Amino acid sequence: MNVDKALEKLFSLHTFGIKLGLENITRFLEHLNNPQKKLKAFHIAGSNGKGSTSSFIASMLMEFNYKTGLYTSPHFVRFNERIKIDNHEIPNEYVADFLSDNEQIIDNDKLTFFEVTTAMAFQYFYEMQVDYAVIETGLGGRLDATNVLEPLGIIITSISLEHTNILGTTLREIASEKAAIIKKDSQVFCGKLPSEAEDIIEQKCSQTKSMLYKIQDYVIEKNNTLELYTEELELDDFKMPLRGNYQKYNAALAGLTVTKTLETDNLRAISRGIKKVLKNTGLQGRYELYWQKPDIIFDSAHNPESIQKFLTEYLTDYKKYNKRVLLFGVMKDKSIKEILKLLKDYFDEIHIAQIESERACKIDELRIIAGELGLSVITEYNPAKFVEDFKDQNQENCLVVAGSMYLLGEVKTLLEKGLNNT
Repeated sequence: MNVDKALEKLFSLHTFGIKLGLENITRFLEHLNNPQKKLKAFHIAGSNGKGSTSSFIASMLMEFNYKTGLYTSPHFVRFNERIKIDNHEIPNEYVADFLSDNEQIIDNDKLTFFEVTTAMAFQYFYEMQVDYAVIETGLGGRLDATNVLEPLGIIITSISLEHTNILGTTLREIASEKAAIIKKDSQVFCGKLPSEAEDIIEQKCSQTKSMLYKIQDYVIEKNNTLELYTEELELDDFKMPLRGNYQKYNAALAGLTVTKTLETDNLRAISRGIKKVLKNTGLQGRYELYWQKPDIIFDSAHNPESIQKFLTEYLTDYKKYNKRVLLFGVMKDKSIKEILKLLKDYFDEIHIAQIESERACKIDELRIIAGELGLSVITEYNPAKFVEDFKDQNQENCLVVAGSMYLLGEVKTLLEKGLNNT
């Protein structure tokens, strides 16, 4: 099986949708001799910030010269982006061989895309003998396919209302789903959480006799700066390659996790891990300035909490732009009306795009929701061309592409193909 056929096979598994539960993944991993049990892993869950925090942790581990596996989702342009070792993507040949070798059990058990991809990551990291694996959950925690690990460190980055049709309709219910990745006698690290969500995490840690580290006990915020103090180190100079004060919290949470888990006071490696996170991990789509003059910003904000964080940063530049344009596409299980309410007053034009996914909100539905808010929207059936054409607009204009990582990925994929064909 060549890589094209392997990826076609893999993506066809999306037809099985999202199947929450551990029975299939457990059986598949047993077939593979349980590679996940042989990994030293960090397991990260959260409504927002889990991708950035995972990348910061991986980058820090790399600066300690550890061979580090990083598993994140979704990808932007290539499937291989999901599974990396020291920022080197999993080879096409490995993907093809894995699908070919395990095709029968994949078909017989009707394994989902995420189950197969997760098992592939575990097997690859084990076979490549990584020192540490940094594993991001897909959806929720309790029944997520990644929740078969016995990790060294467990990280809960944030909790807000998301996937309410699956995870629950209250913060307490969603917190309970995410807290279920906490195992007995664990080290648990959590970001700034709403009080009702924090209560659930504390209860779970008490039940499992786990040690809980809360980021607010280790940071001081003043004058838009952040300082991290642990028994091991003092970090008051965050040289951040990512914009947004919230990213400093993600970096601080990663720093707290690594210093406590590794019992290290190597301030230099922690600081370098923050500074070099883009180079070390290839992190994308976090207030990413894709183009300048006119400014084109890619941001993967996809729920009210992340939209608020995006706006906090965006408003520092808002007044300098002559015209502000939003290109928006989103999954149908998001709080779309609330998101558009937050965004509508800060853009002169709002363009909507269809994302190629069964989970995506359709153009007609988006238009109806916008109409209920009194918004006039413009439909873009070729969002990548719209972004490319925007480069020729007035240099003082600004385009923000937001709403879903899937929209960013589709646009980036087509832009890359266009550039390669010229």
